[in-house]
Amino acid sequence: MDRKLFRSILWIITYAVLLVLFIVQFNELRALAGTVLGIFQPLFIGFAIAFVLNRPCHMLAVLYDRALGNTRAKKLSRPLAVGTSYLILLVLIVAFFAIVLPKLVESITLFVNSINGYLANLQTWLTPLLDLLNLESFNLSNLSEWIRTALNGVLNTLTTAVPQIISTAMAVVSIVVTAFLSIIFSIYMLSGKEKLLSQCRRVLLAYVPKRVNSVVLEVLRLTADTFTAFVTGQLLEACILGGLTTVGMLFIQADYAPLVGIIVGVTALVPMIGAFVGGALSAILLLMVSPIKALIFLIFILCLQQFEGNVIYPKVVGSSIGLPAIWVLTAVTVGGGLLDFVGILISVPIASVFYTLLRRDVHKRLGEPAPKED
Repeated sequence: MDRKLFRSILWIITYAVLLVLFIVQFNELRALAGTVLGIFQPLFIGFAIAFVLNRPCHMLAVLYDRALGNTRAKKLSRPLAVGTSYLILLVLIVAFFAIVLPKLVESITLFVNSINGYLANLQTWLTPLLDLLNLESFNLSNLSEWIRTALNGVLNTLTTAVPQIISTAMAVVSIVVTAFLSIIFSIYMLSGKEKLLSQCRRVLLAYVPKRVNSVVLEVLRLTADTFTAFVTGQLLEACILGGLTTVGMLFIQADYAPLVGIIVGVTALVPMIGAFVGGALSAILLLMVSPIKALIFLIFILCLQQFEGNVIYPKVVGSSIGLPAIWVLTAVTVGGGLLDFVGILISVPIASVFYTLLRRDVHKRLGEPAPKED
């Protein structure tokens, strides 16, 4: 038998056996993978923190370089940038728990206490429409109880989450250790980014063929750029939309400005459809307070999204990640089905990387000029 043919048959048999073992032992392999990922959880969390802080840290390092000039203290620019980045992150976290969270609890409490009156008003507004549709028996009393129960659950979670965590000593120790190790990992990654990248490149050059090495480096560069643009864009968009919504709500219904602002800001993290979902949920909430205010809010949020998407977002973030809307929606749907909320967040940049690579390969195979990057 030809040696090359024998080697091909051997590879096919090996792949078939491994595939059968994977299918048969899928649950065990998934449990093993979960255990391994759990062990490396601090490393992954640290990488995520370092990735989010990488861009502000780089900007601060450039500013410190310029400020320190060509003095001996210039070598301190990177440590100072890392320390300043974590200080800013700490200030934002403290501000959220000290300022935003109490206002959010206050808004939810007010809404829960006023829900019966709001639903009575809504019932009055809907009565002519219900009479027209022959739905006189429709009543909102059950809806009132359901909303009250759901919001009380949210309120209890917000107000009792910390005592519940503290009461479980082992959970607290695990969380503290994981958080501490994650921060240490992220500090090392930010401080020694250039050295780590250089070491990774040397490993690739040493163990990977030159042709494959260039492809791997290009894919990694594209992935890093895409994730950086996406994470920066989504976080800025969420903060801008949430902040502007809160300011606008001060003139529409000031009591619920923090609640509506957080709803719109958090849902804006979901690409393309998140802000619309947040706007719809907030409009339903305001509908029970006043249909006129709900209508004003809808007009306001639609104008705000157009202004933010067409003026602010392109100026601050730059061009988009280059993925058509249909594939964004597909990626969000598939990612949410596989990995829930985490899948929704990471599915779009992953899909964008595959889309860009596929588009380049198609142009190359058809002998067409390389596509212009967005």
